[in-house]
Amino acid sequence: MQQHDRSSSENLFWPVVWAVGLHAMLFAFLFVSFSKTPELPPARPVIKATLYQLQSQSQATTQTNQKIAGEAAKTSAQRYETEQLEQKKVEQERLAALAEKAAQAQSSAAARAAQARKEAQQKAAEAQQKAAAEKQAQAKQQEQAKQEQAKLAAEKLKQAEAAKLKAAEEAKKKASADAQKKAAQEAAKKAADDAQKKAAKAAEDAKKKAATDAANKKAAEDAKKKADADKQKRAAEEAAKQRKAQEAARKAMEDKKAGALAELLSESTQYQQTAADTQGSQVAGGLDDLIRIRASEGWTRPPGATNGMTVIIQINMLSDGTVTNVSVARSSGNLPFDNSAVAAVKNIGRLVEMQRLSANEFAPYRSFKMTFSPEDLAL
Repeated sequence: MQQHDRSSSENLFWPVVWAVGLHAMLFAFLFVSFSKTPELPPARPVIKATLYQLQSQSQATTQTNQKIAGEAAKTSAQRYETEQLEQKKVEQERLAALAEKAAQAQSSAAARAAQARKEAQQKAAEAQQKAAAEKQAQAKQQEQAKQEQAKLAAEKLKQAEAAKLKAAEEAKKKASADAQKKAAQEAAKKAADDAQKKAAKAAEDAKKKAATDAANKKAAEDAKKKADADKQKRAAEEAAKQRKAQEAARKAMEDKKAGALAELLSESTQYQQTAADTQGSQVAGGLDDLIRIRASEGWTRPPGATNGMTVIIQINMLSDGTVTNVSVARSSGNLPFDNSAVAAVKNIGRLVEMQRLSANEFAPYRSFKMTFSPEDLAL
């Protein structure tokens, strides 16, 4: 930065020298021009020369000519003087313009030199500031490095202390563990001896007790087997009675409904047409009840099925009473109950009672809907 500033000062030196020299030359030229300015010749020698030339003329003519010559000489001298003054004025103006230009050049050179000095000073100040900032940053970095080194040293010291404490603690733990191990070994040896003695005694007691327990256990097992056998026998007999009663009730109801249906079907056609309005619903109700009874036989209540919910089942059937298709027409909102109702109707398989119906009587049962609820199926 200092070499660059010194080069700028040297570059401005020669323009300043040339400007000063040019001003000196202009002032010297102005002085010389003033000193060499020709003076106006006196008018008298001219008048004398003119009078000398006119001596041969007449006195009147001579006077006239003298007067004319005097006027001419005077006029000529005045014109010459005026011309000399004009030239001198023009020369002075030219020199003054040159001097002014030189002064302007000198002022411009001085201003440029001042500006250059100012810029050099500013650059020098900036360089100093930059150097100071760099020095400060370097000092800060060195301080940070020192602090970091001190921190690392403190950390290493701390780690060394921690390692030392850890080693001491581990040594203490090891000594304590060794002592505990030794005490445990001694206690184990003593316990083993005691246990061996107790084991021998316990073995003897256990042998005696085992014989007693075995006898008691065998007696208990025999009693339990007999009780279980009696319970199973009673449960089987009760279940057989219930199945027999249910089968008898179902058969009786089927026989009753079948007899009623056969009785209705065996009546004359004229009587059937006359009583269709009063007995048609009874026949349909009997078949519906029969379907519900058969469905309830294979129905198992699923979890969540509560009284009050209903599902509408779509049933398709052949004329021989075979159930061909079962689906949900309107859900109860409980899918397990819907599926259990569909499975129960499918399990009917075939209603032989349908074979007793005529084609017209069976027509409504070819594809029909029935409503089921947990109460209907829990018969």
